[in-house]
Amino acid sequence: MKELLRKFRRPISLFTFSSIVSIGTLLLYNIPFFNYVAANSNVNMGGRIFLLASLVVLMLVLNFLMTYLVMFLMRIVGRILLAILSLINATAVYFIVTYSVMIDATTIENVFNTRYSEASGFFSWPLWCSIFAFGALPALYCLLQPVVFGKARKLLICCGTSLVVVLVIGLMNISQTLWISQHDTELGGLLQPWSYLVNTGRVISFSHDEQAEEIKLPDASIADDEKAVVVLVIGESARKANFQFYGYKRNTNPLLAKQEGLKVYEANACATYTTAGTKAILEPQNSDDLYEMLPNYAFRTGVDVSWRTSNWGEPPIHIDEYLTNEQLGTLYPGENIYHDAILLKGLRERIESSRKNKVLIVLHTSTSHGPNYADKYPKAFEVYKPVAKNVEEGEKNVGMLVNAYDNTIRYTDFLLDSLINTLRSMKDWHSAMIFISDHGESLGENKMFMHGLPMKLAPKVQYEIPFFVWTSPQFRDYKPISSGKDPSDDELPAVLEQHYIFHSVLNLLSIQSPAYNKAYDIFKLKDDSNQ
Repeated sequence: MKELLRKFRRPISLFTFSSIVSIGTLLLYNIPFFNYVAANSNVNMGGRIFLLASLVVLMLVLNFLMTYLVMFLMRIVGRILLAILSLINATAVYFIVTYSVMIDATTIENVFNTRYSEASGFFSWPLWCSIFAFGALPALYCLLQPVVFGKARKLLICCGTSLVVVLVIGLMNISQTLWISQHDTELGGLLQPWSYLVNTGRVISFSHDEQAEEIKLPDASIADDEKAVVVLVIGESARKANFQFYGYKRNTNPLLAKQEGLKVYEANACATYTTAGTKAILEPQNSDDLYEMLPNYAFRTGVDVSWRTSNWGEPPIHIDEYLTNEQLGTLYPGENIYHDAILLKGLRERIESSRKNKVLIVLHTSTSHGPNYADKYPKAFEVYKPVAKNVEEGEKNVGMLVNAYDNTIRYTDFLLDSLINTLRSMKDWHSAMIFISDHGESLGENKMFMHGLPMKLAPKVQYEIPFFVWTSPQFRDYKPISSGKDPSDDELPAVLEQHYIFHSVLNLLSIQSPAYNKAYDIFKLKDDSNQ
């Protein structure tokens, strides 16, 4: 043992150290990358072998170059960085293999927007064992192995040689440029550590851009004094496929199915993660720019706006009343703040006490968010049994995972039914309830779980979403759905998108604005309804 430790403590050259780290990075963290290339390359066997061999050499050289530069220039800080990368690499590969995720900008943004309460649902012994074996042990090697750094001349030779090799390999595979561009998201999302290093930089850049002041919309006005309240419910991870209204085999909407006047629409999300999906619901048009969001715009126009949330990840909200589930728990002691019924507590009194005639309430729920679906509803709603406690357990029995998820839909059914009944009883107000999800969810189809894949890769269940609307009698008339491919402004297409929310809410609250687009309104205008 002492002899082994003595050999371990024997100094090695920086060239040898960088080579060992590069080979370890290839073997420990990039097998999913090569599996993808082998399964999806569009060349014959000889060409596939050549492509794989080229990528092996390219990856070895790039990782060698990164390690050499980091160690030579940063010394002890470089060791710490390499150790951290080992831990992150191990974690990333675990999630790639276990949950079939891609480590792209969307995934990184989800990580930045995840609370501990959500992330803790992924903690498990297999995860910790994987991090220890494939992350902590290599990290210790990077921290403890003595290294002879050599002179700057050798650094220049290694860097120059590496760059020449990269250039030659690139030229030899120039015929694969089109294939690589077609699969750039998948390849970049599986390549460690470059996937999260590059995409973290992209997300930080996006975040910096979004810190800029939102683009103000044109000034608007309220056209009448009628009392009107709109409650917009932003669902979380609710996929269309598991709602009874869309043909699901289970009776997941027993209460809403009895509600008179409920309209059900086909709809697609604009993204597969909360931040972008919620932004799309609240903005006037699909844009990478940050426009003034619906609650901010309505509030600036003179509407009484309240935002209640058990979730996170929404764009900047600039209103006077923003209440989290924890804050609501303080206002209503004794209520379970981890179930979304807390968002409905005292809602009628809140609306009727308003000093304004136009009220917008936004409820940002978390009812169907994984990985712990079974924690999102009271036990009284556990209709389908047995249930998986989390996604990792559900991998072994997808049926149990679906049971837990379907129970969240039953709970959503109860919440929306209760909300509609409350609004229906408020006879002095015109009222409307709009429910739309931020995105869908994968429940084991093609071994995929949860959400967050890029739109061009995402399965339908991650972007096909429920969209329900209820209004009190004589509030607004609905536009008909067009039977053709090119609906007029007075008709709706067969499948709607999230941007219909912004313009429909402006109509319901009688907000007259140059930002209003009639084509993206599910309702007829008030004057048209009265004709």
